[in-house]
Parts: sequence; structure tokens; C-alpha cells
Amino acid sequence: MTTQTTAGAEPDDAARERLRRWRLVLGGEAADGTGCALGGRDAAMDGTLAALYGKGDKPRTGKDRSAGLGASAPAVARWLGDIRTYFASSVVQVMQRDAIDRLGLSALLLEPEMLEAVEADVHLVGTLLSLNKAMPETTKETARAVVRKVVEDLEKRLATRTRATLTGALDRSARVNRPRHQDIDWNRTIAANLKHYLPEYRTVVPERLIGYGRASQSVKKEVVLCIDQSGSMAASVVYASVFGAVLASMRSISTRLVVFDTAVVDLTDQLDDPVDVLFGTQLGGGTDINRALAYCQSQITRPAETVVVLISDLYEGGIRNEMLRRVAAMKASGVQFVTLLALSDEGAPAYDREHAAALAELGAPAFACTPDLFPDVMAAAIEKRPLPIPDTA
Repeated sequence: MTTQTTAGAEPDDAARERLRRWRLVLGGEAADGTGCALGGRDAAMDGTLAALYGKGDKPRTGKDRSAGLGASAPAVARWLGDIRTYFASSVVQVMQRDAIDRLGLSALLLEPEMLEAVEADVHLVGTLLSLNKAMPETTKETARAVVRKVVEDLEKRLATRTRATLTGALDRSARVNRPRHQDIDWNRTIAANLKHYLPEYRTVVPERLIGYGRASQSVKKEVVLCIDQSGSMAASVVYASVFGAVLASMRSISTRLVVFDTAVVDLTDQLDDPVDVLFGTQLGGGTDINRALAYCQSQITRPAETVVVLISDLYEGGIRNEMLRRVAAMKASGVQFVTLLALSDEGAPAYDREHAAALAELGAPAFACTPDLFPDVMAAAIEKRPLPIPDTA
């Protein structure tokens, strides 16, 4: 006799798999309702999840799902190795950030053996930078190696497109309509004057000349990156430092990098190595945007050829009205002023909406920018075109 499956019922294997997954999600508490026991790899995976998420907000008892990670660096290092065994890299990074936030593991990041086990990402770099001053000498070289790996990966991802995009923008911005004879771009000049073709003479009479100008032989643009190094801006500091190094490698752009909290530090002389830039920052502290912009303004010698990029959540601890007057003065002098609430993949952080609105009224709208969009934003600023502001800003 043939046994038929009831309509709508799942095969036994599918049902068991669903129970297994629910058991891993729910954590095995008495009321989870699965009645499913785990063994082998599943039990080990459950243990890594329990160490991080098992205790919730309740005080720990003998019946808790796990003993957690405690304050032992070796235990944390083993746990980091375990999660890399059981989970994909993107999941590992989320769990690492959760461990730092939920279990207070920042101090353990000062241990070299733990750093060597970490799946490095931008957020871990931000944490390391915030702990830089407290880091023992035995850990600093390991920390620098972790930071350098992340920075090199970011440069590989971002540098080629950034250089190509900005080189095109620089070439277009350098064209002039009254060039010297040796600077005429004949291909573009002919294309722009085809309507003036004279059939009887079989020639084009150009009414408008297009040339490259002589700027190609010297610095064409000056870029000032002014970066808020308060704790909430950690990822933005990392990305901005990488972009600063990429821009500094382009001979046609003069790049200045300034970081600030309540003090202002010019890190331009370290731009050849973004790792040095990052370790020159001090994440945390207050914010004085007005003081930082005052310094940047004092360094501008060619306003019409300068782009200032302020990267900040705009929580101003200095003189608000003076800050706005300074931005207005720079724009009036010809400076292209760009305000980024964040330079990261996470979108806009919490920010001062009143200051953002005031800047928008001055023609400097504030918006969050992803690293992939940043080259297009800079190209638009260089060419003095409207900025490609995301719809979600």
C-alpha cells in the first residue's frame, strides 16, 4: 500500500530543519516550544551565539544559557575563532560589534592575541583609534597591522575610480574658451563648430575655441578635508583619511587634511600614509566647528579654485552664528563648500537638523554620502555643478 502525504504537511526532513533553525534562533529556553536538542556542530554554533546573546538583560543564574565571555582575553580570542568558523564574514563583523557594545570588550581589544583573531573592518579600526592613547606598546604594532590591512583593502576598492572620476572632472574644468594657439583642443573645437561648416570652402569656421588651458601643467584645484573626530564620526574619519591619501597622490590636486574636536590638528604632512593619519587622530571629545573652519579659511589662497569638504554631524560646541558667517564668507569668495553628515555606508547619523537647515539656506546642503558616491560629489564640486545629493538625504 502506498502512503500519501497529507496535503499541506511538510516532509519529515523539512520539518526537522525548521525546528532546528527555530531552536538556534530561540535559544533553547524552556518555553521555546521546539523540543529540539542540538548536537555536534549545531551545539557548538549555539554556544557561540549564547556567549553573546544568551543572557539578554537578565541577571545571570546557574540556569542561564551560557557562561558568556567574561573578562578573559583567551576566552574572547577562542570565541572570535569560533564565530569565524561557523559564520560568514559579514555576520562575523556584526557579532564583533555587538560583543564590544553588549559585553564591554573594548579593554580586551588592547590584547595582541585578540587583535590577531579579529575579522578587521572599518568599525574595528574606529574602536582601535578610540583606544589608541590607552594602548600598551606591546599591542600598538599589532593594532597598526590590523588598521593597515583595512586601509589597504579600502584603497584597492576606492582609489582607481576616484582618480579616474576626478581626472575627468579636472580636465573638463580646465578648458577655456579663449585659449592660446598651442592650447587649443582641436577635436572639441571642431565638434562644437560643425554648424559653421562652409561647403563652398569645405572647411569649418570656428566661432568658439575650446582649449585645455595651461592648468594641466600645474595644480588645478585645492581640496580641504575638514573632519570632525568626535566619537560618532569614527567610520567617516577612516574613509576620509583613505580618500585624503588618494587625492594627495594626484599631482593636479593640492590636498589638505584637518581633523578637529575642540582643538584643530593639521595632518597634511602625513597624507602619504593614511595609517599615520588615522593614528594622528583622537576620537572622542567635544566639537568646535567654527574654530576648525577658521583655520581652514586661513589656509585658502585661491578661493575660486578651492573645494572645502566639512564632514561632521554638525553638533556645534563653538559659536554657531560665527560658524555660519564663516561658511557664507567662503562661498561668497568663490569657494565650493560641501557638507557631509557622514562618509560611510551606514547613512546619516544623528545630526543637528537646525544647523543643517541653516547651511542649506546658504547653498551648502548637508547630506550623508557613501564612499562609492564620494568621487561623484567631488567631481561635481570641482566642475561647479549641482551636487548629486541622494534621495534619502
